[in-house]
Amino acid sequence: MAEHPIQGLMKTAMASIKDMVDVNTIVGDAVETPDGTVIIPISRVTFGFAAGGGDYDPEEVEEGADNSHTAFGGGSGAGVSVRPVGFLVCSPTTGVRFMPVEGNVVYDRLIDMVPQAISKFQDIMCKKDTSDKMDELAETAETSKMHS
Repeated sequence: MAEHPIQGLMKTAMASIKDMVDVNTIVGDAVETPDGTVIIPISRVTFGFAAGGGDYDPEEVEEGADNSHTAFGGGSGAGVSVRPVGFLVCSPTTGVRFMPVEGNVVYDRLIDMVPQAISKFQDIMCKKDTSDKMDELAETAETSKMHS
């Protein structure tokens, strides 16, 4: 069975979209700063696609036109939107962070700081436990000296 004209129309439009939108559009090229920090731009890509057409009976086509096959009329369209979302910052000193372009930066910062706060809390608790155990050992050693 021969390919319908709308199939060619859709293939051409989809190939054009594929050329416009690839992974490098969403995750941009990394930039390295002199201090070793790597900055990667992140974007949101949205696109839409539509195609349509209609077949016409050869008898309805104008005189003098090629009436050997069914006439086809159609069209397609696509729209692409690329919007920067933020930057992924990979620093040797502060680790990996996401820096949004817009939005409520205060809340984003708080969420970004939660893992660091938990880590510091765990360190404090670990030091407290170690200090308590050292006090117990010292007290036990003192008690055993007194009984000897």
